Amino acid sequence: MLEPIASKISTKKRMRTVLFITFLIFTILIGRIGYLQMIQGGELSTMAYEQQTLNRNINPKRGTIYDATGEHILAVSSTVETVTVNPGNIAKENKEKVAKKLSELFELEYESTLKKVSKRSSIETIAKKVEKEKTDELRIWLEENEIRSGVNIDEDTKRYYPSNTLASQIIGFCGSDNQGLDGIEAKYETELAGTKGSIKRHTDAKGAEIGEEGEQYVSAIDGNDLILSIDYNIQSIVEKYLEEACIDNKCTDGGNVIAMNPKTGDVLAMATYPNYNLNEPYAAYTEELQGIWGTLEQGEKTKNLQAVWRNKAIADTYEPGSTFKTITASAALEEGITDTDNSGEFSCTGGIEVAGVRIKCWRYYRPHGAESLRQALMNSCNPVFIGLGQKLGVHTYYGYLQKFGLLSKTGIDLPGEGGSIFLKEEKAGPVELATISFGQRFEITPIQLVTAVSSIANGGNLVQPRIVKQIVDSQTGEKRDVEVKVKGQSISKGTAEKVLSMMESVVAEGTRKKCKSSRLPNWRKNRNI
Repeated sequence: MLEPIASKISTKKRMRTVLFITFLIFTILIGRIGYLQMIQGGELSTMAYEQQTLNRNINPKRGTIYDATGEHILAVSSTVETVTVNPGNIAKENKEKVAKKLSELFELEYESTLKKVSKRSSIETIAKKVEKEKTDELRIWLEENEIRSGVNIDEDTKRYYPSNTLASQIIGFCGSDNQGLDGIEAKYETELAGTKGSIKRHTDAKGAEIGEEGEQYVSAIDGNDLILSIDYNIQSIVEKYLEEACIDNKCTDGGNVIAMNPKTGDVLAMATYPNYNLNEPYAAYTEELQGIWGTLEQGEKTKNLQAVWRNKAIADTYEPGSTFKTITASAALEEGITDTDNSGEFSCTGGIEVAGVRIKCWRYYRPHGAESLRQALMNSCNPVFIGLGQKLGVHTYYGYLQKFGLLSKTGIDLPGEGGSIFLKEEKAGPVELATISFGQRFEITPIQLVTAVSSIANGGNLVQPRIVKQIVDSQTGEKRDVEVKVKGQSISKGTAEKVLSMMESVVAEGTRKKCKSSRLPNWRKNRNI
């Protein structure tokens, strides 16, 4: 009788134990689910998204840069490919094998590559701007090893400069991500860059792609093309003769030349020596530097590179000297102080005294004697122009500096333009006015002087210089002209004609007659340049 009772008690105890264990397990499961949902939910959701989503950018093709004729390409983007990996979508047993192949194929360090392949991230870049020959080899290997997810090969672009060094300081170059870093490439970044596209494709838990219906594709929009004012042939000629002149005359600081169409402000050529190879902007650019490049500290390399990247024609200032006498002559004629051919109006005695300071003529040892304004310009006679400056006075003279655009930047569409260095008007005394009148004791940029003198050749119209004359829409092919900007009137048309006549006499019979040569190319004879 006691045995059945004991048996019933034992059965109930077992049932309670089972129920307790079941409840405990259920409680643990609920707690775990709650922890995963409430505590780790965000992190796990992100990990799942990263593992099951392939999200990659498509780089647009950067706009092409042409010379003024449209026949010569100065900068173009060629097609290359970029290799990336989605680490979470590469099977664990394949990671080492994939890392080994990638490091061998693209000449990368194995440990670093394995680290990227094993990393817990959505995407890692393995190699940028790879030639298609190598990526095709990778495609074959992936197919042979049945690796169908986790390794991406996307089309990319690489900037290429067909003429290497031509107009290097104007065009500039791009960085590793195709962003413009200098010159036109930087100034017109928004026009050239285009808009990135994207590929978003969903995968299953094993990394296999979930059909085409799960793919979102946004096309990249290519950048716009630019047509420069630079003429390839003129630029080539100017660079050739500038290099010869700098080498023959041992110009250690180099030099620059600008050729401009005064009617439009188009810069037909802008050469700086030395220049550099746009395809290798970080390489040594002279034989001397090539010999010591490996021994230089990084800071010294950077200093040398920044010096050659610098466009001296717009960034550096200098004393213009006698070329500035055309400005003084223009102001004096415009004010009616003198005329071009008043015989014997001026007299050079070898120097002139200003505020107790005697300033000599360059030919003080054999004075020019009686001269007209035309003859004074032909002889480059300092005392005559000092006298004209005195008659004009500081206030009037500075007014003409303003009219000729010499007290402000030209606004040329290139980065890094410098400004002139003049004493403030209120601080300019008689001696300072005298030296300014023949081009000394102040500094301007070459582009400022060319722009000012071009206004004389343009009937007195001061035109803003430009490097880009047209922008071509990559989608429609429509050409948009860059506006020719007339900034003001420096002198009257009549005065401009008189000054041009005197300037012609300078090279025909005066101190610059060596510049007149039948051997000069036809473009040098064109009055508009």
